[in-house]
Amino acid sequence: MVFKLRVTLSGIKGFFRVYHVNGATTLYTLHKQLRADLEFPQDQLIMFKGLDIEGAVVGRWGLFDLGSGTVDQVSLEKVIKAGTDSFVYFYDVTNKKSVNIQVEGEAEGVKVLPDFPVLAESKGPNPIEFENGYVAFEDLPDTQRHLPGEEDDEDFDDEDLSEEEEEDQDEDGKEIYDEDEQ
Repeated sequence: MVFKLRVTLSGIKGFFRVYHVNGATTLYTLHKQLRADLEFPQDQLIMFKGLDIEGAVVGRWGLFDLGSGTVDQVSLEKVIKAGTDSFVYFYDVTNKKSVNIQVEGEAEGVKVLPDFPVLAESKGPNPIEFENGYVAFEDLPDTQRHLPGEEDDEDFDDEDLSEEEEEDQDEDGKEIYDEDEQ
């Protein structure tokens, strides 16, 4: 059985990854693929926290047995059969850095996959970019969403510019200076 998993960040619309994962794949193999694809640090403790459809904890799986087994001993199919509907994957337990993984059911049209996750869809940069201040267009407040060529101020028009200001603007509305003018 092949499952479809959607990886997201809480409160961020500008990021997601969709994976097709063979049910026999261990959580450790899933962890290694996520770490490689999303450029997570390799020297951190990790943990999968499984949640049921109502958000109650089904189990916790880490590099060490946290009561539900270790990530290298538990398959994706096993944890889904145990009632897991989604995961919080902590890629840095110490600093509480995580992504959300939603199980979206069986992947339609995908019959057989190798024993490692396959990236099917992707949107946005890796999570580290959001930590560094990157903001996706769809995450901006409506007042700050402007496409190139749109006016920032609805009341602004070219009549508000003096002739000198109009001459100093190029086609993008930016002022142009020659080296001699500065």
